[in-house]
Amino acid sequence: MIKPSTIDDIKMAMNIVEVVSDFVNLKKSGSSLKALSPFTNEKTPSFYVVPSKGIFKCFSSGKGGDAISFVMEVDGLSYVEALKYLADKYNIAIEEEIQTDEIQEVQNRRESLYIVLQYASDYFQKVLNTNEEGKSIGLTYFKERGFSDEIIESFNLGYSLNVWNNFYQEGIKKGLTKENLEAAGLVVSKENKVYDRFRGRVMFPIQNVTGKTIAFGARALGSDISKNQPKYLNSPESELYNKSRVLYGLFQSKKEIRQEDNCYLVEGYTDVISMHQIGVKNVVSSSGTALSEDQVKLIKRYTQNVTVLYDGDAPGIRASFRGIDILLEGGLNVRAVTFPDGEDPDSYSHKLGATAYVHFLTEGAVDFIKFKTSLLIDGINDDPIKKAGAVRDIVESISKIGDAIKRSVYLKECSDVLQISEEILIAEQNKILITRNRFNQKGSQHKEASVYLPLELDESKITDYSKIIAYQEKESIRVLLNYGDEIIQKLNKKEIKLWDYFIDESEDIEFTHPVYNKIFQLMIQRNNKNLPLNIEYFLSIEDPEIQKTVIDLCAPKYEISEFWKEKYHIDVPQEEDYIKDVTYSNILRFKFRVIQHLIEVQIKKLKTAKDGEIDNLLDEISNLKQTEMEIAKIIGNVTVK
Repeated sequence: MIKPSTIDDIKMAMNIVEVVSDFVNLKKSGSSLKALSPFTNEKTPSFYVVPSKGIFKCFSSGKGGDAISFVMEVDGLSYVEALKYLADKYNIAIEEEIQTDEIQEVQNRRESLYIVLQYASDYFQKVLNTNEEGKSIGLTYFKERGFSDEIIESFNLGYSLNVWNNFYQEGIKKGLTKENLEAAGLVVSKENKVYDRFRGRVMFPIQNVTGKTIAFGARALGSDISKNQPKYLNSPESELYNKSRVLYGLFQSKKEIRQEDNCYLVEGYTDVISMHQIGVKNVVSSSGTALSEDQVKLIKRYTQNVTVLYDGDAPGIRASFRGIDILLEGGLNVRAVTFPDGEDPDSYSHKLGATAYVHFLTEGAVDFIKFKTSLLIDGINDDPIKKAGAVRDIVESISKIGDAIKRSVYLKECSDVLQISEEILIAEQNKILITRNRFNQKGSQHKEASVYLPLELDESKITDYSKIIAYQEKESIRVLLNYGDEIIQKLNKKEIKLWDYFIDESEDIEFTHPVYNKIFQLMIQRNNKNLPLNIEYFLSIEDPEIQKTVIDLCAPKYEISEFWKEKYHIDVPQEEDYIKDVTYSNILRFKFRVIQHLIEVQIKKLKTAKDGEIDNLLDEISNLKQTEMEIAKIIGNVTVK
C-alpha cells in the first residue's frame, strides 16, 4: 500500500487541467474548461473541468471526480495504479508501507498482470541488446529497417529467443507465477507442458495511453515465416488488453497529435516506428485490426482531424472503406493519402527521405470525397449501373457525418466532382437518414430530452412536497459546498462566513434526504473542528453516493459567455455576487415547503382523529398556517387561507 504521506504529496502536486489535458483537448469556457467527452461519442461538448475546485464533470456519461478519478475512468486503472501514474508524472517518489516477501500474492490481479508484462518487456529488451542471438537476429533486423538506438529504446523493442520455454523458466526464477504468466498471454499450457508463446520473434510491446505494457505484437523473421508460422502473432485478449480499444504508438504520439492537430492512421507497427524515425510523430496504428468505435474515441481525445495512409493496393483500400465511415460517424474530419503501387508508409519513407516524405504527406492528402470518388469511379467507364452504385456508396458515407452543415458542403463537392444534381444527392441522403432513424427508433421507444437538468424546479407543477423539499435541501447543500467558507459580512471585526449565517437562519430545519443529511452532518463536524468545507475532503470520503453528489453539485452546468461583457458590454451578475440573498431565499423556501408538508400531514391525521385529538390538531394546523402566511409574504408567494 502507498503511504498516506505520499498520497498527500500527489494530491498537492496534481493539477486537474494538466492531467486532463494529457487525454482531452480542453477549451476555455468562462471560469471552466470544456471538451468533447472522452467517455461517449458525442457531438456537442458536455465535459467540463473546473480548475478552481480541482474537479471534472461529464454530463453525457455522469462521471465526475478529481484528477485521480479521471485517470482511473479514462484508462481503466485501479486507485493505486492511478496514483502511481500521477506520481510518475510529477516525479514524486512512491513510499509504500512495509510489506512481506509475499507481496506478489497480496497484489490485486490487475496490478500483478502489469508487473508480469513489464517484466516481459524488460526481458525481451535485455535479450535484444545483450544476448548473441538477440543481437545477431533481432537487433540486426531493426538496424536494417533504419531504426536508431533512440527509437528502439523509445518503443521498448525486444527479441524472444527461439527456445521452447526460456522466458517461462526465467520468469519462474524471478518469482512470477505460472497462473499470472498464462493470464497475461505470455505462456501456453498444453498436455501438462508449458512453453513460451513468443519464440524467435522481434517483439513490439503494446502500451496503453499511460505507457503501461498491456500486450505484445511479435514478428517472425526469415525462414520461420515459411514454416507455416504466422508472420505476426499478437497477445490474446486479457483483463488488460482489448485490441479494439488500443492504438499502437498512441503513448509515444499523443503530444504531437495534439500539437499538430492531426493524426496519421497507419496499419502496422513498423509503419508507426518508421514515421517516428523520419520525424513524423503524430501517427498511430490500428495494429492490423479493423478500426473500431473505441479506437476512434481514443483519437478524438486529441484531435478532430485524421489522415488515413493507404498502401498502393486499390482492392485492399476498397475493403477498408468501412474504417472511413466509422471515423465519419465518430465526428472526425477525414483525409487520405495513397502510396504508389507496392509501397507502404514504411518503405516509402526510406525511399524518399525525411523532407520529401513530409512534403508527400502534406501535398498528397485529399478529403475523403475526392479519395473515395477516384477509387470507386476508376474503371467504371460509362457503366451507369456501377456509377449509380458508386454514387450511392459515397452519399452513404456523407450521411454518417453528424454535422448537417458539413454534410451540405460535402454533398456540394460530390455534386461538382461527379457532375450530378445536388438536389438528387440531397434526396438520396434524406432517404438514407430517414431509413436509419426509423431503424434506430425501433430499439428505444423513449428518448431522453437532454442530459442537462434545468437550473430551477417548476414547483407549481409538483404536488409531492417531499420532492420539493429534497430539491430545496439539494440547493442548500450546493450553496454550502460552493460558498460555505465565503466571508459575507464583518460584524465588530468578526468575519461571518456563509456557513455561520446558514446555521443561524436554519437552526430548526432538519434534512430528510439521506445523502444530503450525511453531507450536512459532515459539514457540522468539520465546522465544530474549525476545518474548511473544501471539496477535497468530501471527495476523499470512501462513499460513492457522497462523492457523486458533491461532484454534481459543484460542477457548473452552464457558463455565461465572455462575449456578453467583452463584446456586448452586458454585465450579468454572478451568483456569488448576491450569495447571501440566495441563501436566505433558499432557507425561506425550504422552511415554507416543510411547513406545507407538515400541514398536509396534520390534515391527513384529522381524517382518522378521535374526538379528544381534533382540537389539538386544528390548533397545530392554524399555527402552521399562520407561519406559512408570514413566510409567504416575505418570499412573494400567495396562499389561500
